[in-house]
Amino acid sequence: MTERSTDRDHHRDADDRPQLVGINHVALEVADLEAALEFYESIFAFEERGRSETKAFVDMGDQFIALAETEGDGIDDARHFGLVVDDTDRVERRLEQLGIDRLDAPGLEFRDPWGNRVQIVDYAEIQFTKADHVLRGMGLEECEKTAAAIDELEEKGMGAD
Repeated sequence: MTERSTDRDHHRDADDRPQLVGINHVALEVADLEAALEFYESIFAFEERGRSETKAFVDMGDQFIALAETEGDGIDDARHFGLVVDDTDRVERRLEQLGIDRLDAPGLEFRDPWGNRVQIVDYAEIQFTKADHVLRGMGLEECEKTAAAIDELEEKGMGAD
């Protein structure tokens, strides 16, 4: 991996491909928009960014989830999305309270009623980092990274100054 990263950095100026920066949003198909909003709101605190007759947009600070009402109901075992939360223990408790089964997988995963596989990760434990001003605006200024997550960032040359 280091060799490839070094090669990529060395040729960045000569490469006309854009660099991936992050995820703006994830779009999910649901059979019932109102039921989907109720389901996700029963687990997570969030605000709606906007809405149309068949779509709703759920804010996650500077990112969002788009819920689109469709007639599809297919389940794909590998398809999933990862949500970053400030406290995975609270998600576990909510799932238990709501009778939502966890998947038999490492970490914390479950399916929504439309078959979407949801993976939950703790902000403290991953490389993904919100800027201090974004965390502050979300009321999450107390969120900190674990030493392992900080080490991973520093190994990539992305440590805090």
